[in-house]
Amino acid sequence: MTATDNSTPDDAKPRWQSALNRRTLICVFLGFTSGLPLFILLNLLQAWLAKLGLNVKTLGLFALVMFPYTWKFLWSPLMDRYSFGPLGRRRGWMAATQIALFVAIGAMGMLDPLQQLPAIAFMASLIAFLSASQDIVIDAYRRELLPDNEQGLGSAVHVNAYKVAGMVPGALSLILADMLPWSLVFWITAAFMLPGLACTFLIKEPEIYGKPPANLREAVVLPFSEFIARDGWKGALLVLAFILFYKLGDSLATALATKFYLDTGFSMTQIGVIAKATGFWASIIGGLVGGIWMLQLGINRALWVFGVVQAIAILGFSWLAQAGANPILLAGVIGFEAFGVGLGTAAFVAYIARTTDPRFSATQFALFTSLSAVPRTFINASAGFIVEQTGWFMFFNLCFVLALPGMLMLPKIAPWRERD
Repeated sequence: MTATDNSTPDDAKPRWQSALNRRTLICVFLGFTSGLPLFILLNLLQAWLAKLGLNVKTLGLFALVMFPYTWKFLWSPLMDRYSFGPLGRRRGWMAATQIALFVAIGAMGMLDPLQQLPAIAFMASLIAFLSASQDIVIDAYRRELLPDNEQGLGSAVHVNAYKVAGMVPGALSLILADMLPWSLVFWITAAFMLPGLACTFLIKEPEIYGKPPANLREAVVLPFSEFIARDGWKGALLVLAFILFYKLGDSLATALATKFYLDTGFSMTQIGVIAKATGFWASIIGGLVGGIWMLQLGINRALWVFGVVQAIAILGFSWLAQAGANPILLAGVIGFEAFGVGLGTAAFVAYIARTTDPRFSATQFALFTSLSAVPRTFINASAGFIVEQTGWFMFFNLCFVLALPGMLMLPKIAPWRERD
């Protein structure tokens, strides 16, 4: 179930050296610039509108601006087919979206939420569209940049840099908002897109493996026909099912995490200090450990080992539901769960990268990541109804059970004895 392999002379180096090269540094910059717009929409926009008096119902409706992240595969063939400007097929689109995001983020902060709310909704939707488009081309660039033996580490570094980007609008920008006008805060936040733009201009266009699509029809048809032709319809559906189910359990388990902590008896301060801080750093460490460990294990075995850790970590919430408001246990459960998720995400994103054909990486990567977003977009919406019927203890046990179908697919998807 693997797309066309690509390798470089670096494959002959000791594995640990793969963690210390120029490609990994590129993943840091591009991961950060990829994550920043999303966290602006999740954190800074919400804080801005709430601070200026918008009611909770209106704030809730702003979640609808995130729809481009789920449907980005619809326009991804354009990025496989066409080049944008003199920088080349990948760097051209990266530069165009990054410049547009810088302008759009700064411009949105100059609007008045009380008088120009429809315009702000439009700008937020535009930022989401540009951000999803940037994700398409950055994912494609990373797939083409990294040899297969570095996909795991590169994906882990990218995901962690993506998470670190949330500290800008989630912390720094909110602190600045107490001292500066909102319009200036948004321009300062937008300026954090510039290091990624500089990286885009400094790096080289990745090598093209095989012949890229000759026209738009090929860009739309060939990625899907190539994927199906690999192992037939049965194999293609198995891969898509695995992508849907591998992280279903842990995604559902954390859908109402804050509500669970409150119902268990923890205070807002405990949740903020213990849950958020512990979860963030444990996830970062898990991603880095997973990426480096994958250099030895390979992607196939990492999916097995990390998937087991990821599933077992869900049972920690069942334990906490029975034990009650124990702050030490809360830190341990959240830390272990976030660490497991960091491991699982590193292997999962590496698997998606490996499964894409470098000739059609924008379209196939966008399709797979859009599918992987389905649990948190739609299935997680059922979490409240399930908890109401089962209670928290049985809910988390059910989440553990839902983690098993993806694991049971591994003998076919990623055989243990088959090395990458």
